[in-house]
Order: sequence, then structure tokens, then C-alpha cells
Amino acid sequence: MVSHIEHLQIKAGGVELHLASQGEGPLVLMCHGFPGLWYSWRYQMPALAQAGFRAVALDMRGYGRSSRPLSSDQYGFDSTGEDVLAVLDHFGEKQAVLFGHDFGANLAWHMAAHHPDRIRAIAPLC
Repeated sequence: MVSHIEHLQIKAGGVELHLASQGEGPLVLMCHGFPGLWYSWRYQMPALAQAGFRAVALDMRGYGRSSRPLSSDQYGFDSTGEDVLAVLDHFGEKQAVLFGHDFGANLAWHMAAHHPDRIRAIAPLC
């Protein structure tokens, strides 16, 4: 039986992030692109949870119930990458599989290049 979707708010680098989480097991983190929300991953989450993973979909900063910094320099890959690391740390995970769509795909590539010790695999979707 697949568990319900749990909604969480966590603090990360001066912003608050909204997460939707389902299941237990190794972490799979999903980052949407434009114009998405965590809800973009609603069909993948139950399938991943059923397969034995903790499926977590993020409202990226500036979207949904996550903080919306006013300065454009707060949306670069270094800032959004810190958000990804904060999610891993929140769940006590050393590594995660990172799915990304659109600009989330670019973030997945960035994370693999700059934080290879924290990223088990990436699935960039354009």
C-alpha cells in the first residue's frame, strides 16, 4: 500500500522550501521546471514509493509554497543547489537520485558536476 503524500516546509539558506514526500527508502528528489510545481511529479511519486523509494518533489524557490526571494541573484544554480543539499540533509541522506525537468534538468547536471559525492544518479528531462 502506498502512503499518503506528506507536505513539509523546511528552512534552507535563508528561504523556506515546500516539499511533498511519499514512501520510505532511498531518496529520489524531483525538481520541476517552468512553469511547474511539486504537483508536476504527482504521477511519478506513487510509482516510486511503491518501488521502495522516498519520493520527494520540491516546489523550487520562487514557486508554489516556497519562498520567493526578490533579488535575481538568489535563483542561480549555486543557490538552488544549496536547496537540494538542504533537502538531502533534512532527510539525513548522504546521496539521492535527482530528477529534473526543464531548468530542473540543468540543476541536476549542475549538482552532478559540483556535488558528485551527494548525487547517486541524475535523470534530466528536457
